[in-house]
This record gives sequence, C-alpha cells and structure tokens, in this order.
Amino acid sequence: MTTEEKIFNAARIIFQKKGFAGARMQEIANEAGINKAMLHYCFKNKELLFQAVFMNAFSQLAPQINAIFKSNDCVFDKIRKFTHSYISFVMLNPYLPQFIIQEMNNNPDFVMTFLKNESRPDPTLLIAQIEKEIADGIIKPIHPKQLLMNMISMTVFPFAAQMMIKGMLQISDAEFHTMMEERKTSIAEQIINSIKSENLNH
Repeated sequence: MTTEEKIFNAARIIFQKKGFAGARMQEIANEAGINKAMLHYCFKNKELLFQAVFMNAFSQLAPQINAIFKSNDCVFDKIRKFTHSYISFVMLNPYLPQFIIQEMNNNPDFVMTFLKNESRPDPTLLIAQIEKEIADGIIKPIHPKQLLMNMISMTVFPFAAQMMIKGMLQISDAEFHTMMEERKTSIAEQIINSIKSENLNH
C-alpha cells in the first residue's frame, strides 16, 4: 500500500468518526502510521486532504452512476439501481454530503471543479429516455429534471441532515442505519409508483 493510500484510508476512518470539523491532522497521521510532517508534506492542510479524499471517493461512485444512466435498462430499473448504489456509497462515506454542503458555502470553486469533472454523472441519455417513456405512455408526464431532483434529494437529504433526523425521530445510530438500508429499495418503489402510467396498473 502506498503512502497516499494509507493516508486516504486513515482519513476516511477519522472523518467518519469525527466529521470534517472534528478531525485533526495528527489523528490522521497516527491512523496512517506516519508522522505529521510527512502528512503535511503530502497535503498542506485538512481541507486539501479532504478534497483529495472526496475526489478519490467520487471517482469510484461516478462510473457506477454513469453506467446506470447509460445502460439499456428501463427507467424504473435505473431508478432502483441508482438509489441502491448511491445509498450504499454514502453509507460507506457518510461524512461526504455534509462536507459538500459546507464546501458549497465556504469553497464554491472546489464544488464547481468537481461538478465540471469529465467523469461526473451525465444524465443526458436518461433525460432523453424519460421523455421517450413518457411519450410511449409508460411514465406519467413529468419534467425529467424534476424526476432526477426527486431521486437525488430523497437519497441525499437523510445523510446531509442526519443529526436533525435522528433527533426529531428519536432514533439511534443503529436504527438510522437500518432505515437507510430499507430506503435503498423503498425510495425507488415510492418514486416508481408515483410516475408509473395508470395504464400499466391495469
């Protein structure tokens, strides 16, 4: 394992335990089994390290999402695969949604950089497919981007507002984890049932 891989693995562990704000470079260095000077040589500060860890994780998620968007599956199956893949990914990297929201306010240039990344998920083909399936009477008339927004928001929000949800619903970490596992399929079915043409129900 390279030094960079050790740092990324250690950073993911510490960020997951402490969150971005609570994590310390010394803790990450200790977890990686290197000294703090070496960590700072590789990454000058915590934000640059987090951005590198984020881009590393993003490079693993983006191909999965693009493969789903560009596949020959019907829209319903793509919705099922998207919610399952995205929630599975964030459950392994639960600190990412909160970091993105923080960075949108503190460092919008970084957010725009990753949104313009060539490997970012490209929904162009999916949008065209949604329009075709609407025309074919498979899906009820809906703006394709509204549908995509529903898919994204219903999967992202519970993680971005995790503390608020746990507090309001009075649920433990274990209960939250169980509910997120359930949402891998329940979100998809809710969305599909809301957009499925009534003709398909007969």
